[in-house]
Amino acid sequence: MESPRNLLLRALPWALSVWIAYIFIWYLQYKFLGHEGSVWLFTVLTDWLGVPGYEKTMRIGVGSAELVAALLCLYRPTQSIGGAAAAGIMTGAIFFHLVSPLGIDPYEDGGTLFTEAVAVWLSGLILLYMRRNEAMAFVQPLCRRFARPAVRA
Repeated sequence: MESPRNLLLRALPWALSVWIAYIFIWYLQYKFLGHEGSVWLFTVLTDWLGVPGYEKTMRIGVGSAELVAALLCLYRPTQSIGGAAAAGIMTGAIFFHLVSPLGIDPYEDGGTLFTEAVAVWLSGLILLYMRRNEAMAFVQPLCRRFARPAVRA
């Protein structure tokens, strides 16, 4: 019989992956269908960034990145990449909530969007840590391929 600790260590990455995918896929309906709240949020961001008129491009681009991260999280061999992508995307979301006019409670609902961004960010980091061996197996060949040979004097 498997120990509770081993069972948890096997189940936790899947729980984190499903959570990340659920949040990302749930919010796609607002981003891809142009919900007024999502349009407003990305308009605030693009105006603040000095690129007014690019709300739709940013909204669809972020949604597309979230969809890719969600799919990577749900496929076991790419969970580490999905976790890293989720953490990266949510780093941007958290940053913009903290420094832009959005603030942490843009919809005046108690900061649900910000809280979920932080939860997904933490989940992505934990998933990446738990799948670190797979992440290193992915990164090491890239490092060798792009490493410069040493210059001899």
